[in-house]
Amino acid sequence: MVCRSGEEACGRGPPAAPADRSVGNPAGRAYNGRGPGPQRTHRLVKVLIIEDDAETAGFIARGLREAGSVVDHAETGVDGLFLASEGAYDVLVVDRMLPRMDGLALVRMLRETGVQTPVLFLTAVGGLSDRVEGLEAGADDYMVKPFAFSELHARLRALLRRSPSITAETVLRVGDLSLDRLSRRAERAGQTIDLQPREYRLLEYLMEHAGEVVTRTMLLEQVWDFHFEPKTSVVETHVSRLRGKIDRPFDTELIRTVRGAGYVISAA
Repeated sequence: MVCRSGEEACGRGPPAAPADRSVGNPAGRAYNGRGPGPQRTHRLVKVLIIEDDAETAGFIARGLREAGSVVDHAETGVDGLFLASEGAYDVLVVDRMLPRMDGLALVRMLRETGVQTPVLFLTAVGGLSDRVEGLEAGADDYMVKPFAFSELHARLRALLRRSPSITAETVLRVGDLSLDRLSRRAERAGQTIDLQPREYRLLEYLMEHAGEVVTRTMLLEQVWDFHFEPKTSVVETHVSRLRGKIDRPFDTELIRTVRGAGYVISAA
């Protein structure tokens, strides 16, 4: 059965997320749906999930859609091959144990016909020889179930960064705040905001992960390139300064502290 994004013919919406942590932890998902994520100036990323387990496929699809992707779903290998052969997708998530055509045969056939769309195998078949076999069949990455959605999303983003068909986001938006990465210019409600280089990188990282809780450790690693605990309040100080420019002159607060966890930027 083929389920294209936006169609009603599938007869059901995505099922609720599993209650246990075997499929993923919703708290670790890339975007929690409480406000608009970063708006992109390029086309949306298109993902095809080829998975016969409806619960798993629905969970992944919902998480990816909340992160801003367009998602289609195929339940069999034959249906997946039909959709993937069109070359209209940016990345494929493929199970190995599929009805009507297994995942290995599907990926081999795609590669033999010249389809080079990045493929991530997501499967319960996790032995070393199985992973080697999957990669040699033409997959670009291999994940074993049970899995966390946060890791799956990170791996898909890594594959997309390698793909020449995806261009980087040039303008990030959260509510009435925009950040142009080419001109390095920030604006809110039409007003230009002057940022120091470290403030710019801090804001850029927060907006790249709009709707996510970003921890202090993540900021130290990604903004300051610290891979140890510096025992300083450098993060808190810079976040306070950034708030003074981004939030305090305006009616709506965008940057919030999540007690005991970190920071989140969201228009909600």
